[in-house]
Amino acid sequence: MAFTGLFLITFLIVHAGVNACIFLNDGGETFKDIAHFMSHNWILRFLEIGLFATLILHMIQGLMLWSQNRKARPVAYHVTKANENSKWYSRSMGILGTLLLLFLIMHMAHFFVGTKIALYGGDKPHDLFEEMKTVFSVWYIVALYMVGLIALFWHLLHGFQSAFQTFGLNHKRYTPIIKAMGAGYTVIICLLFALMPLAFYFGWIR
Repeated sequence: MAFTGLFLITFLIVHAGVNACIFLNDGGETFKDIAHFMSHNWILRFLEIGLFATLILHMIQGLMLWSQNRKARPVAYHVTKANENSKWYSRSMGILGTLLLLFLIMHMAHFFVGTKIALYGGDKPHDLFEEMKTVFSVWYIVALYMVGLIALFWHLLHGFQSAFQTFGLNHKRYTPIIKAMGAGYTVIICLLFALMPLAFYFGWIR
């Protein structure tokens, strides 16, 4: 699960970097050029299959881990001091993961499906920039994206450090550094993704 998680963490860097091109405020020209390249490059199309396989595997691994933890202790402790031993979000990865799955389904319905229809059977080029403007002009959709990104924030905050710990990088010298890197990564990625719908909704980008 740590390996698939790190792969997805790397993907988020690329995804956020490409989408951040909208902040150039050039009418989406740079963003559309990069998006067109990525949707028509056969190497990237092949990697996309690997991305979906990794995502599905990560979800399956999460369910298996949750099931194993439940079976390991079918009867709850009579006295617990959970807050002293772990963070609430580390104990809520199942709930956060479920919220992220719902968020991902919504996100793909908005942007992935239309792109693929245009690529493989559409009669005109798909303008992803204009679609972003349309989708993010609706307040409740923007609100749902914020909820999804809050779930992503807490999921990454735990998952980043947990992945390195799984690989054995758990030392009093290195763990604080890894935690700081994870916190910085999480803030930057989630902030970038949050600013995109907000920028369209409030008219910062045209």
